Amino acid sequence: MSLPPLIIDLDGTLIKTDMLHESALRTMRDRPGALFFIPQWLAQGKAVLKKRLAGALTFDPESLPYNEELLAWLRQQKNDGRKLILCTASDDSIASAIGAHLGIFDEVMASDGNINLSGSRKADALEQRFGRGGFDYAGNSSVDLAVWRKARRAIVVNASAGLPAKAAECCEVEIVFPALRQGASVWRRVLRVHQWLKNVLLFVPFIAGHQLADMDTWLSLLVAFFSFSLCASSVYIANDLFDLESDRQHSRKRTRPFAGGVVPIWKGVLIAPLLLLFSYVLALFVGGTFIPWLTAYFLLTCAYSWGLKRLILVDCLVLAILYTLRIIAGAAAAGLVLSFWLLAFSVFLFLSLAFVKRYAELELQILSGKDKAHGRGYYTSDASLIQTLGITAGYASVLVLALYLNSSQVLMLYQMPEIVWGAVPVMLFWVSWMWMQAHRGNMHDDPLVFAVKDKASLCAGVVFVAILALGTVLSPW
Repeated sequence: MSLPPLIIDLDGTLIKTDMLHESALRTMRDRPGALFFIPQWLAQGKAVLKKRLAGALTFDPESLPYNEELLAWLRQQKNDGRKLILCTASDDSIASAIGAHLGIFDEVMASDGNINLSGSRKADALEQRFGRGGFDYAGNSSVDLAVWRKARRAIVVNASAGLPAKAAECCEVEIVFPALRQGASVWRRVLRVHQWLKNVLLFVPFIAGHQLADMDTWLSLLVAFFSFSLCASSVYIANDLFDLESDRQHSRKRTRPFAGGVVPIWKGVLIAPLLLLFSYVLALFVGGTFIPWLTAYFLLTCAYSWGLKRLILVDCLVLAILYTLRIIAGAAAAGLVLSFWLLAFSVFLFLSLAFVKRYAELELQILSGKDKAHGRGYYTSDASLIQTLGITAGYASVLVLALYLNSSQVLMLYQMPEIVWGAVPVMLFWVSWMWMQAHRGNMHDDPLVFAVKDKASLCAGVVFVAILALGTVLSPW
């Protein structure tokens, strides 16, 4: 006796994402003016909205985050001679592309611009086609309960805790594929908490100005740190949402929570503005000109995510400015005037680190056999030039440091300027070391995050701070 056909839902079931959400995000990024037409399309019906948004979506079916456990089970069912049908509320252009890529489905049923094949409509279409109880159905949400009431058996995939029991009230549950866990470690990755280390740069002007005894400023900077961190997390989430396709083409970034489908896209859309709101609430307690600089950072980061990161060289210059803005914002929060020397040193150093980041990505693309970085304006053949530009910028930052150590400001801040000169070879070592690691393919993280984990970089940092401390406290002999 042959088994009844197995019907498989797409969004949240076969794939760990929702193609309607993805197409809406892509439209927001690439054609923001089209967002004004969404109410008009929705008024014509959800199927029309999906058709319109799908028309603007180009995607690689191979890179989508599939539920591999379910997919393996489906392939086994196919080998056993069972008929598999992909039935989804997504538009037929999207469903057909995915079905053709997987090559295991005998048929594809989807929304077609007239009928939104979801919930009761899907249930009625399947009942009319196969009869009541004439099919098994794999789904993931409460919307699928209408289908399970007319199915023979239920396959519950990636569902909330109470859904398997509700599905069992409709029909026999054959198998349950557990939901993806969203624990604290996942949300740390969503917020990129490890990237908050960059915001320690806010303290640099305060420390460089030798104002360490001012506890009120310490408190103000601490609040500024969390304000900047929440703002950065908001932008990181937005960047991850807009960069889904590029991240999925990357060997490591494809496991990010949104790209990998571990966290639904709609949660990112909801959380990002809330984090930004909380960031500005905290910024109100900092005072001074901190809020304008925070706003400048936010707007420039959005511009970077929206399009500047696709412009060669401009992307690295913007990254350098974003790092430097942290130092400027720290000076504003502390009520200090930022020196020309610190500003110039920061720009050149962070430009070098931005080139390190891009060079490491290009080297990874070369190893993958690609000739162009996906989502960027660079060709892999640009790697050697990027390396040259980055090393030059790094050594320029050391030159600025050397010139600063010969200025009148050093005489006022340090008891023993001669000792502070020892910082120059330390910086020369560290810049050279970072580029050496990038050249050897060891730069797997953001350069500053890499430096925090790297023993040689940490030792260089300790020696650098020790030299500045000794130059401050020791008296001339």
